[in-house]
Amino acid sequence: MLLIPAIDLKDGHCVRLKQGDMDQATVFSDAPADMARHWLAQGARRLHLVDLNGAFAGKPVNEAAVKAILQAVRDYAEETGTEEIPVQLGGGIRDLDTIERYLNDGLSYIIIGTAAVKSPGFLADACAAFPGQIIVGIDAKDGKVATDGWSKLSGHDVIDLAQKFEGYGVEAIIYTDIGRDGMMGGVNIEATVKLAQAVNIPVIASGGVHVLADVEALCEVQDQGISGVICGRSIYEGTLDLLSAQDRADELSGETDTEEEPI
Repeated sequence: MLLIPAIDLKDGHCVRLKQGDMDQATVFSDAPADMARHWLAQGARRLHLVDLNGAFAGKPVNEAAVKAILQAVRDYAEETGTEEIPVQLGGGIRDLDTIERYLNDGLSYIIIGTAAVKSPGFLADACAAFPGQIIVGIDAKDGKVATDGWSKLSGHDVIDLAQKFEGYGVEAIIYTDIGRDGMMGGVNIEATVKLAQAVNIPVIASGGVHVLADVEALCEVQDQGISGVICGRSIYEGTLDLLSAQDRADELSGETDTEEEPI
């Protein structure tokens, strides 16, 4: 079970939102690159970036901050003599040129959310052009998919859409219960497991992680296809310690080393 720190970018700052509401943003750092280095020092094996402004604007907005984070990851690896960890990004990615530019900048994975729902042909083209590097983000409430930075609730069923995307060749699915994101009330394990059982690609849980017990609960159902969990407010506010939580997840998962789990 891979614990993935989230760095959500708004106006060049590192923030966390409650239920995706841009008006309920808590600023945790004015220097996202420094925050990235902090999570690296805490043993992060992957970073999850979100361009929040981009998600609403439909185009990249925080690209400078993304590049600064990628440079910090490169610098940290060089300074410590370790491998660069993968970095994934979502938010405002709507065309193949943007994907190519970001991958050339050093990102390992691109997350496509709203565009996957509204333009499935674009998702199919992206999977074909960049095999193994496209992750789809499915944000949902009560089993229905949300788009446009969670501001719109579609009529699409989560599982139906996930199976369709799997057929396109996406690498993994990030499933976010938007009713729980930023609320630290626990992961919607039932819905996440239901989705993971319906597809044959890894599912990464997101939204609601609060304490170590939430991570342990996910580890108990890891064999259902849940390969990781994105951690946000909990690790910023200190209700979950990233380093000790990853050690505990490794213990429960039977991991004996610190190599990155496949996703």
